[in-house]
Order: sequence, then structure tokens, then C-alpha cells
Amino acid sequence: QVQLVESGGGLVEPGGSLRLSCAASGRTDTIYALGWFRQAPGKDREYVATLTWGRDGDTTSYYNDETVLGRCALSADNTRQLSFLQINDLRFEDTAVYFCAALTHFAVITTPTVYDYWGQGTQVTVSS
Repeated sequence: QVQLVESGGGLVEPGGSLRLSCAASGRTDTIYALGWFRQAPGKDREYVATLTWGRDGDTTSYYNDETVLGRCALSADNTRQLSFLQINDLRFEDTAVYFCAALTHFAVITTPTVYDYWGQGTQVTVSS
């Protein structure tokens, strides 16, 4: 079992930045990937980014090309217990609840239904 808790959301003006955190506990050694998704009111859950770990511990980052490419940066510590999603140049359309999710097996990382564990989410509101 893996437990995930997001934090760092809030109210920010357009053009601002936020750093979201995802704290993982439990069997973090089983995590293959940590993904970020977001869901705005009345919309489907949308893929944002994923960080995967290779067998040698190296990480690879993937981003949604259509919505956040060039504005986001992923990072994590070596224990996989803490990861971060930095979002810059925030726009009104970035307003959503942001979720982190853990994947413990190889799968298509952009598909939310394949993730094994989810956090409760953190609200990001972009408003002037």
C-alpha cells in the first residue's frame, strides 16, 4: 500500500508560479512512476506530467505537450517519498484540483485508470 498527500495549492494570479508537493508513505519502494493529473469542475481528469524511475534509479520526466509543456518541472528525492511539480506562468485554464498518483507497474502513464494509488488533491485557483 502507498499513501499520497498533496500540498502546495492555493490562489495565484495569472503569470505566477506554484510548487505542488506529493508526500508518499508506505511501500514507496514499489513505485515505478508518480503522475500528476488535474480536474476542473465539469471536466474529465486530465494528464499533466509523470516522473518515472528506471532500474538504476535514474528519473525521466514526461509532460502533457498540449497544456503544460515548457511551464512545468518535476523533481523527486531518491527515496520516492517526496516529489514536486513546479508550474510556472499559470493561466486561468490551469485552475483545477491537482492530484498525484502512484503507479507500481509498467503501463501507459497518461491514462489515469492505470494508476494504483491516489491522493486527495490540492486546489489550484488562478485568478486576478
